[in-house]
Amino acid sequence: MGNEVHLEDIIIDCFDEATMQRFYSSLFGWEKQTAYGHLAVKNASGLLLIFIHEADFVPPVWPEEVHQQQKQLHFDFEVQDVKPFVLKALALGGKMAHEQFGGEQWTTMLDPSGHPFCLCRQEND
Repeated sequence: MGNEVHLEDIIIDCFDEATMQRFYSSLFGWEKQTAYGHLAVKNASGLLLIFIHEADFVPPVWPEEVHQQQKQLHFDFEVQDVKPFVLKALALGGKMAHEQFGGEQWTTMLDPSGHPFCLCRQEND
């Protein structure tokens, strides 16, 4: 269909573009790029995560708390084995969220700018 819409990129506000690019590139093996004058990473299907430094960036609080900066979205990254990716994320400067709700299914992490993301066990269909 000629009118198909494809998600091309996601802009992520952060403290430091280089730190975020290094984190996601190293964690998932995604290609480092520059897009629209900002540091980015690209996955194999072509999706770009573009990091934009904001001097007044306030990291979200997760789980949410009243009157605190709320997350606007979070990512679920599907991986074959969660534990090695958790360990790798920790070694690269990520943090494990204090509260976990996924059991064996997923682990909630925070990237170097405090954005929550989940490493989810790939389901076998």
